[in-house]
Amino acid sequence: MSEKVWETVETARVRQLWHLLEPFHALLYYAPEVEQEMAALGFGTQDRWPAYFPLRAAPLGEVGAERVTSAFYSFSPRMVTGHMERAWHIAGAQEILAARLRGIDRAYRAILGDRVDSPDLTEAAALSRRAAESADTAGRPLAAANAELPWPEAPHLQLWHAATILREHRGDGHLAALLVEGLDPVESLVSFAAIGAASVERFASRGWSPEEWAAARERLAARGLVEPDGSATREGRALRRRVEDHTDRLAAASWQSLGRADADHLADLLGDHWVAVLSSGLLPSESTLGIGKI
Repeated sequence: MSEKVWETVETARVRQLWHLLEPFHALLYYAPEVEQEMAALGFGTQDRWPAYFPLRAAPLGEVGAERVTSAFYSFSPRMVTGHMERAWHIAGAQEILAARLRGIDRAYRAILGDRVDSPDLTEAAALSRRAAESADTAGRPLAAANAELPWPEAPHLQLWHAATILREHRGDGHLAALLVEGLDPVESLVSFAAIGAASVERFASRGWSPEEWAAARERLAARGLVEPDGSATREGRALRRRVEDHTDRLAAASWQSLGRADADHLADLLGDHWVAVLSSGLLPSESTLGIGKI
């Protein structure tokens, strides 16, 4: 097999493993059990954002909105500030970290039932942990913050923790890829919407005003990346392919540390559990991550 074909196969597997593991992490933001834990701390639950920001930011410690905005990148600074300026007054970071583990424990047990103790899940957790522990966190603040937390004892919580480290590791690398291509936070969303990764309405949930969105579109049009109607030009599509390919390459080392056989085996082990998570109906059918469309 040529080196080029080998790289293509490996890149496809890296992206597939992300697609498989992302739902295991994402339950944090949608599971009613986590929502109940956050409500008990005093966070509003009328929509997911009051809990989302502290849930995701808690591993960083009780940092200010500017650092959260930097790490989250594509959210409007106004939106981050609006949710984070009170967050640590409602509950401290350690309280939130404990609440999210309690909530995920309950959510996994509700969705997977007896399978939380199955040999397949235990083996999947061990392989995912190996990949997560091999992740180089240099220059990756969210991955590093999660990697520094203690590992839970239960296998299903280890699986969730590994999925969280690996998805934040990939996300941190994705921001580097966006910066290399010269896409600012709102441009990153406009260019992603332009290739049909998700609807403009879905991306609008990240807090940018119509005027900011239109200005970003004009900047991208001036670079020849989008058409007047907001759809991507050929160069715009090529740029987004470079971003995603670069993201895959930056995420690859953790999976390569497992070796091809164990990476393939992990994908097989996750399959039935992944179906159960998706079948729960808790996760949205359309994601700003573009899963299934990139």
